[in-house]
Amino acid sequence: MKNRLKLVSFFILCFPMIMIAQHGLYEKSNFVKDGDTLRYRIMLPKNFTEGKEYPLVLFLHGAGERGSDNESQLTHGSSLFASEENRENFPAIVIFPQCPKDSYWSNADVDRSPEGGVKLVFSDGKEPTKALGLTMNLLDDFLEKPFVKKDQVYVVGLSMGGMGTFEILSRKPETFAAAIPICGGGREEAVKRYAKTPIWVFHGALDNVVSPLHSVKMVEALLEAGGKPKFTLYDNANHNSWDPAFAEPDFLKWLFSNTLTKQ
Repeated sequence: MKNRLKLVSFFILCFPMIMIAQHGLYEKSNFVKDGDTLRYRIMLPKNFTEGKEYPLVLFLHGAGERGSDNESQLTHGSSLFASEENRENFPAIVIFPQCPKDSYWSNADVDRSPEGGVKLVFSDGKEPTKALGLTMNLLDDFLEKPFVKKDQVYVVGLSMGGMGTFEILSRKPETFAAAIPICGGGREEAVKRYAKTPIWVFHGALDNVVSPLHSVKMVEALLEAGGKPKFTLYDNANHNSWDPAFAEPDFLKWLFSNTLTKQ
């Protein structure tokens, strides 16, 4: 029993150190355009060389990780890509931009006053938010690099970032080989622009922050537009459905198995 307690204590003490070490793999950087700055973290593949081509993953964080510290956006998801096994099996350039506190990834009117979650109204036809606009500019900048595989560019996002995932797909429908929006939502009318993109949608049935009906409606719209989305609804998960999603054994395998084909 004492040995078991010692082992548990060892992992409790070491886990934060592991997280810090993995965060250290993501270098801090800034992207500046027209006087505006987007803070982001980037992890390069092991033994990176500009003479090779690598897939690129764009990860959009949730509202709770907004800020200007260029750190908190790594709270969820960064360790998945930074594990030794996944870096070995899925070498990729992984970018975590950070949305400022006063901005949002998608054009959504957010009302947090109702009981039972937030009320969301998504808009279409507007200019992208400054945060998403800068992120798209950053992505375009990387797409000009010779070491980025243009047919293996992916976007993953959770909560506010799941909404941003749907929106960036609508704004750059010919860019992404696959996308994974987690506990997000979007404007159903816009899905026809990217319905052919492989998409794996995740949500928790007990989500009391962002209603799972947002994902249900997006999946329904994708099906009606001729898409073939994967959809996983966790019966016992609340808003943090990203935890079971990241634990899916085929999460990264599915993502990186998709290659962009020109439509």
